[in-house]
Amino acid sequence: MVSSGHHLATLAGIEIMKNGGNAIDAGVAMGLCINVTQPEMTNFGGVAPIMIYSALEDRVYSIGGVGTWPKAVSIEVIKERGGALTQEQYTSSVVPAAPDAWIMALDLFGTMSFSEVAKSAIKLAQDGFPAHPFFINNLIRRKNVLKWKYVKSLFFPSGTLPKMGDPIVQRDLAKTLKRLVCVEKRNLHLGRHESLVATRDEFYRGEIAEKMIAYVKDNGGLMTIEDFEGFRVYIEEPVKTTYRDVDVYCCGPWSQGPNNVIALNILEKFDLKNIEHNSAEMIHLMVSALDLGFADRYQYIGDPRFVDVPLKELTSKKYADVRRTLIKLDRAWGKMPPPGDPRRYKAMISNWKEPDISLGGLPRKSSQDTSYCCAVDEERNAFSATPSDGGQNMVPGLGIAVSSRGRQAWLDPEHVNSVEPGKRPRLTPNPALAFKDGELFMAYGTPGGDSQTQTMVQMLVNIIDYKMNVQQAIESPRFRSANFPDSFWPHKYSPARLNIEARVPKKTIEKLKKMGYDVQVYPEWASECGGACAIVVDKERNILMGGADPRRECYALGY
Repeated sequence: MVSSGHHLATLAGIEIMKNGGNAIDAGVAMGLCINVTQPEMTNFGGVAPIMIYSALEDRVYSIGGVGTWPKAVSIEVIKERGGALTQEQYTSSVVPAAPDAWIMALDLFGTMSFSEVAKSAIKLAQDGFPAHPFFINNLIRRKNVLKWKYVKSLFFPSGTLPKMGDPIVQRDLAKTLKRLVCVEKRNLHLGRHESLVATRDEFYRGEIAEKMIAYVKDNGGLMTIEDFEGFRVYIEEPVKTTYRDVDVYCCGPWSQGPNNVIALNILEKFDLKNIEHNSAEMIHLMVSALDLGFADRYQYIGDPRFVDVPLKELTSKKYADVRRTLIKLDRAWGKMPPPGDPRRYKAMISNWKEPDISLGGLPRKSSQDTSYCCAVDEERNAFSATPSDGGQNMVPGLGIAVSSRGRQAWLDPEHVNSVEPGKRPRLTPNPALAFKDGELFMAYGTPGGDSQTQTMVQMLVNIIDYKMNVQQAIESPRFRSANFPDSFWPHKYSPARLNIEARVPKKTIEKLKKMGYDVQVYPEWASECGGACAIVVDKERNILMGGADPRRECYALGY
């Protein structure tokens, strides 16, 4: 079974499986295809955090697929060059992590060659994919795309907004991927691992890297060849908790993955199954728990190589017990709650400085980038990945972008997610895996910026507490808190803001307003609430059930 953010990627994953590949082979193939078919939302030069379950080893692995700041970066330099962390500013660029992450996953856990898993992506880039509604709507939203002549030539092939079905061709990207394939084939005589290492090095140590760096420098960026040559993604320790009878594994504090664990730990003591689904009481409890997690994210979560993250305490049941006492059953927070003091297991930190209220007002438009893909094979290996970083700033001649993930950092030297040389900006993409009775239960994730952990927690609660099947859990109406500084610069802060889909009953919405929420009603199927995909293992029947979100272009397929 496979599920992804685009049907052509899903088809590529199934084709890999039918040709003998495992879940990791299929997952990498889907990820590469997503980099082609959703180029305004993801990119081969972007990020790719990955979670993998090896059935043979009975072990969960996490690949930290996010790049590092260049050595020459500093808050002062960024401020001298405009003081903005946007996609238009190449001072926001970090080293591309996706190529290394895809190849590492393939090398350590896959069975096929890069050539085999990249075949469909190359064909889609060379021949084109049909423009789909979400792609076209994203172009309308992102008028800044028109600033880049090269990108405009790719996304607006006739000079005007493409119509549904128009082929979007990316021949330069096809050439870049073919170049990597050629390097792999030249080195196959050395062995599978060695040929994949050579493929990886061709990207980070050869002409591709030099062209990317030259383009970034010409546009005011700070990247050097040393930044590329010294970069590696690593196997990272996943974060784990148990919710009811399900073990949940998430990405570590280099991402917002711990938010899932913090919120689930707080929610576990509430008897949700006996509270009406999507009632004001249920939504209030979930938002309250999530907001407590976002407060702790603000205070503690950052690259653990640079930040002393009290992760063991933050994700403990003992800490959840004290944090839970802050929730008022009949009242919204009104503003972001204070962080806790996990090292002392206290509900609130003393002498806490609240976020600057001047960050309030209209929130940043909800993120419409990022995608997701997952795969589970017959042996119950699992792959879960959330690729991101749209290619508005693509390098001419290469067809790939330089990751702009620096947009999620802070220009405050005291903040845990501040800009520092060699540091990874804390990542919103965070795929997950879940297990039941010691066996694989679920692979799941979603795009959506700060709504990701909110969607993921809602989906898991729908399945575990409300006994929904995977598609019902995905299609259920969603809500999204904005009661905290946004992850993306300039970190807009909207106290008490709760966005909620119009399919939620009006009586629920009115009751939430009376509880103190600043409720903003989204359309009935809001893409701002993500594009979730998931695969659930039904152990009793020994079948796989896939789900895909109708809010975006998602598609699930199995055989």
